[in-house]
Amino acid sequence: MFSKWWHYALALIVSLGVVGTALAGLAAALIYPNLPPLEALTDYQPKLPLRIFTADNALIGEFGEERRAFIAIDKVPAYMKQAIIAAEDERFYTHGGVDTLGVLRAAGSNLLSGGAKEGASTITMQVARNFFLSNEKTFTRKLSEAMLAMKIEHNLSKDKILELYINQIYLGQRAYGFEAAARTYFGKPMRELSLAEFAMLAGLPKAPSRYNPVVNFPRAKARQEYVLGRMRTLKFIDQPTWQAAVKQKLVIRQTRRQADVSADYAAEMVRQALFEKYGESIYSSGYKVVTTLRRTRQAAANRAVWEGIADYDQRHGYRGPENQIGLPADKVQREAAIADALEDLAPVSEMQPAVVLSASPKLIRAQLGDGTVVDISGSSLKWVANWAAGKKGRQLAPGAVVRVQAVGSKPQWRLAQLPEVEAALVALDPKDGAITALVGGFDFHRNKFNRVTQAWRQPGSSFKPFIYSAALEKGYTPATLIEDAPLSVSAEETGAAAWEPKNYDGSTSGPVRMRTALTKSLNLVSVRILQSIGPHYARDYIRRFGFDPARHPPYLTMALGAGSVTPLQMAAAYSVFANGGFSVNPYLIDKVFDKDGRLLMQANPQQVGGSAPRVIDPRNAWLMTSMMQDVVRYGTAARASRLGRSDLAGKTGTTNDALDTWFAGYNPGLVTITWMGYDQPRSLGRRETGSQSALPIWMNFMAAALKNMPQKGWEMPSGIISVKIDPATGARPSETVWDTVLGTALGVETPSMVEHFYQEFPPPEAPAAGGGDGPGNFTEPAAPYERADPETTLP
Repeated sequence: MFSKWWHYALALIVSLGVVGTALAGLAAALIYPNLPPLEALTDYQPKLPLRIFTADNALIGEFGEERRAFIAIDKVPAYMKQAIIAAEDERFYTHGGVDTLGVLRAAGSNLLSGGAKEGASTITMQVARNFFLSNEKTFTRKLSEAMLAMKIEHNLSKDKILELYINQIYLGQRAYGFEAAARTYFGKPMRELSLAEFAMLAGLPKAPSRYNPVVNFPRAKARQEYVLGRMRTLKFIDQPTWQAAVKQKLVIRQTRRQADVSADYAAEMVRQALFEKYGESIYSSGYKVVTTLRRTRQAAANRAVWEGIADYDQRHGYRGPENQIGLPADKVQREAAIADALEDLAPVSEMQPAVVLSASPKLIRAQLGDGTVVDISGSSLKWVANWAAGKKGRQLAPGAVVRVQAVGSKPQWRLAQLPEVEAALVALDPKDGAITALVGGFDFHRNKFNRVTQAWRQPGSSFKPFIYSAALEKGYTPATLIEDAPLSVSAEETGAAAWEPKNYDGSTSGPVRMRTALTKSLNLVSVRILQSIGPHYARDYIRRFGFDPARHPPYLTMALGAGSVTPLQMAAAYSVFANGGFSVNPYLIDKVFDKDGRLLMQANPQQVGGSAPRVIDPRNAWLMTSMMQDVVRYGTAARASRLGRSDLAGKTGTTNDALDTWFAGYNPGLVTITWMGYDQPRSLGRRETGSQSALPIWMNFMAAALKNMPQKGWEMPSGIISVKIDPATGARPSETVWDTVLGTALGVETPSMVEHFYQEFPPPEAPAAGGGDGPGNFTEPAAPYERADPETTLP
């Protein structure tokens, strides 16, 4: 009886198997012809973002629907491939798309656990699902996935399938593919990762959200150790290698920023330019743009601007916390309140949001969003002393939402604040106009307005060199005496109301040489120079430097920079002085490549010594540089002499009521413009000048940009003569016998200095004793200089 029962049971099982196989075969026969074609795999075209780099290959921006970076299978490190296989599909290179043993193992495991705890999807099946199918959990979809996997295996090599998987799979944080994930989580390309980091990435495909190391590091670490254990079991690594990888400390990149160096304003300029040329395709076609920026200079520019703004805030005091919350006594409730207050506050330029736990004149304790508690003490408390002590009606109480920042090589925490003031910096090569650093504001994500290219502001005294350059062409010399005395200007000459210009400090000094006037930035002299040469002539002349005459009305106020310029315009204009008189056009994009590395576009800049047009006499450029070197040595920018270089020249600028402050400076190889002000113009403060707020930014940047670069001055061009003059008169010193005898008797020499002149405009002889009109002889210059060389005559 038992024997017959056994036969019936076996027959039933076989019958069910036959029926099941027949049904599966029928389903396969119906499904297989309807499977999608494999062109999406054989002609794989991933949506690759636009990626923008510095000239030395540092990533500064990425724009696209998905964060991707394609990598060929032969470039994938062996550990990466082994970690993926260990984690996802150990028999990948032996099965035909469906792992039968894996299916049976998963079925048994799920049967014992009483639910669908374990899957059996192979890498090939995941490729099929990611490219062609949905994630719905139905028998039909699963069968279609298996059939499609077998079709893929019949048409593609194993390495090609693995390449598709490595580049297509979603791994969290908007990263698609392991190369993009390497940059997202570790901030470096896949080739630079360690075994421990490979294992961390290989653990992500199972559940990118669950095992995201940014969100839940302990869970991600446990998954990484599982992957390393599987690699050891499969003998991809030995015991010591496994131990070292498990113990390695992993540093996860907490921010979503993908850039190697911050240059968001420049990256946005590139994006806009390419969008105008190529349209929406730039976001998915994998274009690579190489800019003229240099990584070290860009990083130095960022630091200089951020520190300059922080220093300004330190001078003007702490404005108070961003918000105030209640701190419950219960620890759990307090932690929840802090987390809720900081949830939507993102770090801004290394300033992290925090909640004050306690505050006293000697110590402020605050908690960051990740639970870290930081202490602020010592000198870092000076600028918030009144708030910490509760003086003058100000109180920094527990629950205050503030910003904190770690500073120094040995990080020390200090209280910071989001600035209201803004600043900008642009640096370019005067030989061809290549922009090597650009910072359009404090933080791009907070305010996308690019002050380098979009802010039309008054340049103040930084515009004076262009008026002085025009005066040289009218016969003035650096030794020409001009009266520094009170002046009244009619409404007709100002274009508005009557005006009595004054020097910055309200002083006057009588007749002064043109060189001295520029060095000391004397407003009265500048107005008199413009009055002499004529505002209409000057407005036409500044066109040579790239300025739009329409933005500079032909009135005497133009002498003090009452027109409108952008920092980028100023950089191009000062390049004319730096390069010896040639006009260059600033440019940012050097090369554009398609996803396959084919060159689509390359810059062809006008270069000095090549196609760049000469716009001013080389002697003019040299004399202006000589005078602006004195600005840096002895004048309003004298603090720049701390850089210890003799090859620097420049000019400060401060507008009325200190609405804008500038410094425009250069050496033969680099022109840099810095600006500070408010977007909605208001005074920076009574003591804020170009030398106080803009110059330190310039100095910090130039110190880094010119580090280890040899000094190189400007060679004097032909057609200039050097003559000894009397600094009091601007004329050749008197050399009468009486002067010589008297000087010898008194033990003093007749005062003199060497000045430089156009060869056709030597200094006048000193007037004879008792004759002439004294210094007034030199107030009015000679007739306008007429060029003899037609090549230097400009339209």
